[in-house]
Amino acid sequence: QKKSCRLSAALLGEDSEISQEQLYELLEYAALGKCHHAAQPSWCRIYHQSHLAGVVVVVLHEMSQLHFYRFYLQFKHLRKVFRHRFTLAPSNFPVSLYGEGTNLKPQNTPQGLTSTSSESITKSSDLQCDPIIQRYGEKKQGLTSYTLTLEEQKKNDYPIEGSSECKGYISTECDQQRTDSSPLFGLDCEMCLTAKGNEVTRVSLVDARGQCLLNELVKPESTVVNYRTRFSGITKKMLLPVKTRLSDIQTRLKKMLPHDAVLVGHSLNSDLQALEMIHPSVIDTSLLFARSEGRRFKLKFLAKAVLGKEIQCEQKLGHDPTEDARAALELAQFFIEQGPTKVAELNLEMLLTAEKLAEVSQNKAVLQPQGCGFQEQLNEPPPLSKPCFLDCLQMTGQKPLLLARQGLDSSGLCQSNLSTSNKQILQRALEDVPLSKFSIIQFSLGPEYLASHLHAGLYEKVRSKLTDMLTIYAGPFEENFCMKSVKKEFGRCGPIQSLTVVTETFQPYVCIQYEVLEAAQLAVESLNGAEVAGSCIKVQRPVTAAMLDCNVLIKELELDVENEGVIYVAGLKKSLTETDLQEEFSQLKDLETLFLPKDLQSGKHRNCCFLKFQKIQSAVDALEAINGWTMKGSELRSRNALAPGHLWRWIWQMNHSNGKQGKHIFYEKMEQLSDSEQDLRKKVKKLDHHIKKLYRSLQNNTLCVVLFPGVN
Repeated sequence: QKKSCRLSAALLGEDSEISQEQLYELLEYAALGKCHHAAQPSWCRIYHQSHLAGVVVVVLHEMSQLHFYRFYLQFKHLRKVFRHRFTLAPSNFPVSLYGEGTNLKPQNTPQGLTSTSSESITKSSDLQCDPIIQRYGEKKQGLTSYTLTLEEQKKNDYPIEGSSECKGYISTECDQQRTDSSPLFGLDCEMCLTAKGNEVTRVSLVDARGQCLLNELVKPESTVVNYRTRFSGITKKMLLPVKTRLSDIQTRLKKMLPHDAVLVGHSLNSDLQALEMIHPSVIDTSLLFARSEGRRFKLKFLAKAVLGKEIQCEQKLGHDPTEDARAALELAQFFIEQGPTKVAELNLEMLLTAEKLAEVSQNKAVLQPQGCGFQEQLNEPPPLSKPCFLDCLQMTGQKPLLLARQGLDSSGLCQSNLSTSNKQILQRALEDVPLSKFSIIQFSLGPEYLASHLHAGLYEKVRSKLTDMLTIYAGPFEENFCMKSVKKEFGRCGPIQSLTVVTETFQPYVCIQYEVLEAAQLAVESLNGAEVAGSCIKVQRPVTAAMLDCNVLIKELELDVENEGVIYVAGLKKSLTETDLQEEFSQLKDLETLFLPKDLQSGKHRNCCFLKFQKIQSAVDALEAINGWTMKGSELRSRNALAPGHLWRWIWQMNHSNGKQGKHIFYEKMEQLSDSEQDLRKKVKKLDHHIKKLYRSLQNNTLCVVLFPGVN
């Protein structure tokens, strides 16, 4: 295919945790797309969604990140094929997805899809009376058909070139002929009341993809009379350090806007007046979504009713101009792409009336004494509620497929097929998934492997093994060796969590526990056989039964797809900021991202960082170049990355969740694996094989998501 679907999600380090809402955004856009008014996810991007063959969600029942890393070697296919891996913040997402017990309320579901009853579908004859149809007709047109004419601009108080009222105003000089492919830009300003009148205090500009190009605070020329903090979000404290003036913003906007730019905003005339700028081509969404008798819909209502987005939330202090600019832009894009008829069919007037009635009903319910007015409450229309995810799919003619061991779908919204084993589920999936646009496949290890005591045992084994992998023993040293020298030398490999002297041996050894896996591995690789504190030392990890496959695990972690093109750099001075490092490493070719780990309690950054490169070869070249570099008097050490950001965070939490640090014994009794864990490894390996078989059977351009939802 010429256009194949791609998922782009460049998150590194602390950003690798996503919320339930973010996962929902991804699935909703993948399943519904723009034609059903779903918006691109805020945290990643799906390219060519219309070419998607389907969406498959594989749920590994009651398994979590704990299982993934305990059986990391067994999940051979899963970790090699799935390139994007994120920690899902605690949520009830899988249950909500099935529609069991409670419906998930999506963030971006259009209100126009809340009902399929005959009353909510506007009849063709009624459309002729709709102000939108009367103004624009029924046929779809290009964007130039929706820009305001000169007369309309004059009528709606837009700054006009040559007008006596606009003396001293600056022109954007965007005087090129507009076409239907001219670029759209969303613009919004926040104003304060000054002695002069309304003056700009914040400006936001977004491009056609919703990317923020400008978000700047502006110092008013005159004394501020009222900051209007409730609406503007601006306070006196915020403006104190600001040096930017209106003239600076005017200059920047002139440079940023191409000569055929079309500005989009909601009541954009007030923004341009406050900016004291003239622009010839505008789309005003307060006029675009036409109403009778000169009334206008509020931006907040349109964003919710048309885009399914909540903006200008009461919890926030003031409006976010970037959010408003993006909402206005998306509204204009929706109108242009869908055309007047589709917009009229949303029946916005009815939705607004229903919303107001719902608010009245809600207020009455709050004020109504208990046991009174029951009949009146029955007569009130029910408040508008957004549909759950499965509702939305059904309304688009898609009945999701659910294959599981037990009846998770109590809503009746899925084609449910219950099976008694993972093998049966797989067989049904191979037959039925190609026929469904949205499938939920649930595999389970079985109730005998999900008991709480087994889970607790797994947790302790994983925590213990990670602790051992983070720990090294160094020695022997002379009796009166310098501990400061040892700490300094080993500290160059990365952040140290603890450093203790082992006194049970004939000569002293030092036990060092690091905070990141790369630091421990770097110490083993670079300091074994080196001379430290006057002694030629040996550096090794603890010898335990669990550590016998440590080298295999390290190698597999290094080859993990998530670590491709990522290197670890240690020996940084803590005084260096992220900006300093960006500058120092700027000469490295194809550098994409720099991640500076921070202590999750103190917020202070560590003496190490991770660098992600666009190409694997560039990472290899950087590795050679960096080793031996001196930065601000400190020698750098580096190696390939071992732990993705989510694993780094998880290790940190595990190390700090236990009140006392685990003590390390140099030699431990070799223990045989329990029968139950041996069985569990076999089960996990078979599960990975099932996922491999299912994955290989999927059509090209299928989005596949695997969820480890956890126990609770």
